[in-house]
Amino acid sequence: MSPAPYVLTFGETMALMRADQVGPLAHASTMSLGIGGSESNVAIGLRRLGVQAVWCGRVGADSLGQLVEREIRAEGVDVRIAVDPSAPTGLMIKERRTPDAQRVSYYRAGSAGSRIAPEDIDDRLVSGARLLHVSGITPALSAQAAETFRHAIGVARDAGVLVSFDLNFRGNLWSREGAGNVYRDLIPLMDIVFAGEDEAAIAVGAGEPQELARRIATLGPSQAVIKLGADGALAIADGEMYHQAAIAVSVVDTVGAGDAFVAGYLAELMEGRAPEERLRTAVATGAFACLVPGDWEGFPRRHELVLLEAKEPVSR
Repeated sequence: MSPAPYVLTFGETMALMRADQVGPLAHASTMSLGIGGSESNVAIGLRRLGVQAVWCGRVGADSLGQLVEREIRAEGVDVRIAVDPSAPTGLMIKERRTPDAQRVSYYRAGSAGSRIAPEDIDDRLVSGARLLHVSGITPALSAQAAETFRHAIGVARDAGVLVSFDLNFRGNLWSREGAGNVYRDLIPLMDIVFAGEDEAAIAVGAGEPQELARRIATLGPSQAVIKLGADGALAIADGEMYHQAAIAVSVVDTVGAGDAFVAGYLAELMEGRAPEERLRTAVATGAFACLVPGDWEGFPRRHELVLLEAKEPVSR
């Protein structure tokens, strides 16, 4: 591992198949194969912005697991992977039923990723990190994944490592009530919390975005960030409120935009930049993710961030 400061993250990354054309999946003649997972997406986004990142995960002893490892490693992420010989790599499938409506189906019950264990994440990696980033998907996968999640957070807390938490609610994994109970238990353990408006409401009750951020911050985190999609984002950081407008783009695929946003925010945090700049970069990276199909393929490199401000369509 590089001696440079790094962000550590862990979770399930799956193989991803998506139809190459709009319409019912039953009539799709061709599909593209890739990978996707919230935590590895964040790690890739961080690396593209110049921040060292480590991702830990578990995959099956199959070709899809090899694909997951190869793709993440190719992006410059330090990959620490466990291979499970008795469980398959998870799979998700994207179906674009209309040009504007997309459905994502998951095949992850009993997957290798859902069996991630504390021993899959070296405690020394956790205690040596500048920041640990976790997602609310992991504790919803299984009791063992939830145990691993809490173990890693405990190691980080004991070592004085910052912890960031993206609520990342998945309705096919648990109920809103069940998720809300866990969120309220976990949020006081976090330094930074990211949530969409609806996700925040699951945790702290319905309200205006500013009120949602305040309620989350009241539970303990020094930073509460609310992702507002086309309305941009807002954050409370050390008691101050900040807002950043969205960047208008021609949306192709919004899956992964939230992960890109998180990567942008955390990259600037790692660079010691102010909350205003963290939000500006986060909104820009989220916008980039919407420009191409796929979970992470459209994430920008740092020198590309200015492209959304370009007046001319061709750079020479």
